[in-house]
Formats: sequence, C-alpha cells, structure tokens
Amino acid sequence: MSTDLTTGRAQGTAPKIELHLRPNRLFTLVAFAAIIIGAFSALGGIGGAIYTYRTAAVENIVTPDDAAIPGIAVRGPISMWVQSDIITHHQLESTEGLRYAEMERMVPQIDEATGEVVLDEAGEPVMVPNDARMSWITATSLTTVLALGILSYAFSAFAFVVGLTLLGLGLVVLKLRRDAVAFA
Repeated sequence: MSTDLTTGRAQGTAPKIELHLRPNRLFTLVAFAAIIIGAFSALGGIGGAIYTYRTAAVENIVTPDDAAIPGIAVRGPISMWVQSDIITHHQLESTEGLRYAEMERMVPQIDEATGEVVLDEAGEPVMVPNDARMSWITATSLTTVLALGILSYAFSAFAFVVGLTLLGLGLVVLKLRRDAVAFA
C-alpha cells in the first residue's frame, strides 16, 4: 500500500472517526418534552377509550339475533360495527334495497281501509312525504354515531401508540445523553 503524502495515511484505509458528544441542553429539553407529551398522549388515548366505552355502555344496546354476532352488548369497535351493519341491513330490507337519495320525496297517499290511492277533487293523487325515505334519516343518524364511536377507538389507539413511541424516544435520548456525559 502506498501512503498519501497530504494526510500521512495509507491509501485504501478509512480515516479514524473521533466522536465527541457534548451534553446539550437542547437534547435534554427535547427528551423531556417527548416524555411529557408522550405520557399525556398515552394517558389521553386510554382516557378516550374509557370514555367511549362508558358512553356506549350507558345506552344498554345489544345486537339483535340476526346480527353477524348476535346478543352482544355494544361497547367496543367490533360490536359497534356489527350494530351499524345490521341497522343498514334492516333499513335496506324495509326500503326494498333503496337508499335515501334513490327514493322519491313525496309518494301518493294510500287509504288504509281500501289500500287504494287517495285522489283529490281534480282526480290527481294526494301526495304525502315518503315515510320509508324519512326512516333513512334515523338509520343514518344511528350508524353515524356508531361510526364515530369506532373512530374514537381508532384515534385513542393511535394516541396511545404515538404516546408510547414518544415516551420511548425521550427515554432513549436521555440515555444517550447520559452515556455521552460518561464518555466525555
């Protein structure tokens, strides 16, 4: 091997790398901020899940016998999804597969006694609001609330995982800082 005249090192060898780490206040501040934010985020995630569970439990909803998982209390994300699914199923069944936007707003009034269309003085059908269409508003409200409960659980889990990650990163940074002080 030949020697490089400018550096005095043998060509083809890697230079020595000297690592000088100094404890820095910024590292300490970032580490403590990550630990504090991580702890609050993890606790917030747990709190969010508990709040969602308790809010659902107060309603005392149990999935019906024809649900994908029958007879379970609606508390967690899976039971909320099962309840939402069966509400939509029942609604589609009662509206012959039509959704809200696919139905007429007004329909001819039917005489309950005869089952025939009620006519006005001009011989035209009397139009009334479509009750089947209006029932979609209730079904949509219920499924939306259940979907929000599922999202609440998802965000709680995300906050918990991010919180634990930040907490761990903060602790790692503090450990590296302490190790750097020991080698200095």
